[in-house]
Amino acid sequence: MTAAHDTIFALASGAPPAGVAVIRISGPMALAALGRLIGGALPEPRVAALRTLRTSSGDILDKGLVLSFPGPQSFTGEDCAELHIHGGKAVIAAVLEQLAGFDSLRLAEAGEFSRRAFENGKLDLVEIEGLADLLAAETEMQRRLASEQSSGHLSAIYERWRERLIFARAMIEAELDFSDEGDIPGSVSDRIWSEVATLADEIDAVLSTAKTGEIIRDGFRVVLAGAPNAGKSSLMNALVRRDVAIVTEIAGTTRDIVHCELDLDGYKVHLFDTAGLRETDEPVEREGIRRAFVTIADADLVLHLSELGRAPQAELGPVRGDVLTICTKVDLDRPDETAGSQKGFDVSLSAVSGTGIDELRARMLMIVKERTRVGSLAIPSRLRHAQRLSAARASLRECLDKKALPLELKAELLRQAADELARVTGRIDTEMLLGKIFSEFCVGK
Repeated sequence: MTAAHDTIFALASGAPPAGVAVIRISGPMALAALGRLIGGALPEPRVAALRTLRTSSGDILDKGLVLSFPGPQSFTGEDCAELHIHGGKAVIAAVLEQLAGFDSLRLAEAGEFSRRAFENGKLDLVEIEGLADLLAAETEMQRRLASEQSSGHLSAIYERWRERLIFARAMIEAELDFSDEGDIPGSVSDRIWSEVATLADEIDAVLSTAKTGEIIRDGFRVVLAGAPNAGKSSLMNALVRRDVAIVTEIAGTTRDIVHCELDLDGYKVHLFDTAGLRETDEPVEREGIRRAFVTIADADLVLHLSELGRAPQAELGPVRGDVLTICTKVDLDRPDETAGSQKGFDVSLSAVSGTGIDELRARMLMIVKERTRVGSLAIPSRLRHAQRLSAARASLRECLDKKALPLELKAELLRQAADELARVTGRIDTEMLLGKIFSEFCVGK
């Protein structure tokens, strides 16, 4: 069973072998453990020093840089230490084994350093989620989005909103409970409703960007659809520049959904190759077609492919995203095709020769940018954030729309909205309201 007072340690860098490995230690015994390893005085806080690490019997483990971070000025808020050692498997294993042999030290669980940082007020939930996204970021836009959250910019917005709601509640509570005080003006709560309406509009504006945050964080879904042999698999291979899908002249080769990822100018794009859409009695192919329709319905963009000289024949079914019509196989020498056979399509291309591929990439990028156009990346990117913000907005709208509600009930709705915002960051302080009342109105003097 884990305990908050345990001292924990773990490899904080990538899997060995590597040039350098970082081992992190956090807890009340962290600095003592560091002292035992180096066998002497600790270096100055937050100053790297070259030291020899030894076992309890005096044998040399390794030589590397060590740092000490006395709490609360550390990542976790506790006493922390870091060992920057050589990244060989045997070296890392020997140092970890030595630490495990110290009393009150144990190997950290997944995410335990970040959890302690949250519990000690060093990071809130939004910042921790942003840190996790930053570590998992694969594209430039994912990195920028995660950086906004991990650096606290989004949390600062939510906290300012909550402070405004606390002030509004303080006004109402002052009118209800302290109206006999000489320094409490009457009907003071009337002045806060325009501010509450403005705040509700600001939450609406941020909620409108939630889909943008989801697309940047999770990826933009692009589905290749069309009749059998329309060139879907060839186009997927051309877009990702490697052989992902099997390409043959046999109709119905693709039976299941083939998925791969593409970095499109910093945006993460999910590509889905689907089964050819047609009527068939073959049970496996019918299941593949059913799955294709499900994937098409959930797409942000559908590339509807048709072979040169053939108008789009396959029906796509319900589509919630954008659709680009693609004329494929324009490299084929077909004298019987008319010169106007490529008209009516958004893009004409050949996956074999590469003609039109760059144009298609540009059109896809334009659509992605249009769908993710925001002034700032300090936007919600998780369903949890959107749910909490929606609940806060609903409480504010009810408070504003029901003008006949007693002040007590309006104050309760404002409390609910403030609590929803606090749940986003994980910070709910019930003492802040009274503190706000006393500081603003000198009550209790």
